[in-house]
Amino acid sequence: MQQLSEPARPEAGPDVPPPPRWVTVLFTLVALGLLPWTLYLTFTLPSRHVTTHYDIAWIGFDIALAVSFAATSWAAIRASVWLVPLAAAAGTMLLCDAWFDIVTSAPGGLMEAVAEAVFAELPLAAVCAFIVFDTETFLRATVTRYSSALGRLRRAQG
Repeated sequence: MQQLSEPARPEAGPDVPPPPRWVTVLFTLVALGLLPWTLYLTFTLPSRHVTTHYDIAWIGFDIALAVSFAATSWAAIRASVWLVPLAAAAGTMLLCDAWFDIVTSAPGGLMEAVAEAVFAELPLAAVCAFIVFDTETFLRATVTRYSSALGRLRRAQG
């Protein structure tokens, strides 16, 4: 059994301190608090709601998603330590996008939302998960090849 003084992620190395204990307590309390809140919302929220700024919400979300993809790409090219958290954020946003596209789809638009989720959002989220769980393999398979191809191109032009 892992001791509390040991790093929470041994693969991260000995220099990474474990999170403070209050973080675990806080997240546990929030998770437990969300259960009755979700139950309350289940019985009180209307199943249909019209909002004034629906378009702005989706445009803002898609801009944030594009920024997260650009940042993840930048981190991958530079082999930055930010690659894992940025890929995790992009993957999470893709899952949220798929969920809300499907559950908020207009009548007749459900199949389009499901197709977009199945063929775009979920596969891209899987790539993000691959990056998070196996960054070294991802960097070897992509950035290293990209860098060597770019070097060959520069030598051919120079």
